[in-house]
Amino acid sequence: MKIALMDSGIGLLAATAAVRRLRPDADLVLSLDPDGMPWGPRTPEDLTRRALDVAEAAAARRPDALIVGCNTASVHALPALRARLEPGIPVIGTVPAIKPAAAGGGPFAIWATPATTGSAYQRGLIADFADGVPVTEVPCWGLAEAIEHADEAAIEAAVAAAAALTPAEVTTVVLGCTHYELVAERIRAAVQRPGAAPLVLHGSAGAVAAQALRRLGELPASGAPAEGGLTVLLSGREGELPAAALHYAEGRLLPAVEPFADRH
Repeated sequence: MKIALMDSGIGLLAATAAVRRLRPDADLVLSLDPDGMPWGPRTPEDLTRRALDVAEAAAARRPDALIVGCNTASVHALPALRARLEPGIPVIGTVPAIKPAAAGGGPFAIWATPATTGSAYQRGLIADFADGVPVTEVPCWGLAEAIEHADEAAIEAAVAAAAALTPAEVTTVVLGCTHYELVAERIRAAVQRPGAAPLVLHGSAGAVAAQALRRLGELPASGAPAEGGLTVLLSGREGELPAAALHYAEGRLLPAVEPFADRH
């Protein structure tokens, strides 16, 4: 089994690690776009063109499924990606975990990029799944960029700024950008109030990985031999994981296995 994941940068690491944990025997293709990142400030049309190019590079390696490991790309480019690749290659998008967060019933916050915060897309998810539940949309200025570059000081400052915008009564935080899952425990520490119940964090990586297996009719097999290979594509060129990826536990899970050049 071969699963491809795509993003402009290392935000796809959380879903990649989730796939690796569920199926250590799966070959992985990571398709990034260092030439075009970040995607967030681009127009929807420009972002869609970049996403299609990155997806085509991944599709050339003949994966069984493609995970769009990026909230922004899922918002703007998912219909075009599915039109281009399905039914031959199932395409799995990433949606903020607003529905399970709302099911908890308590007030929750959605941490997302400034471009996503307040967007019609996010407001639609809130209306569909969180009607009657108090929701605070928190714009996280510079957090994804700081995580992308493993800039510790910038991460600390951005997390602190977003935590300051998060109401004290919040019991749950939705991580509405895949990058944020790489620093989930730092977010938890910043938002957790002394004496309050443990803060609940909702990311998307686990659900996206599980959905990819379901689309393929496969079951988790975490005890399978860790034989899955890894190929990294950088704007279509075969390369290595960006150095910043190794700053995070999810990135350090990956380089232990050699590429599967003989299995393309």
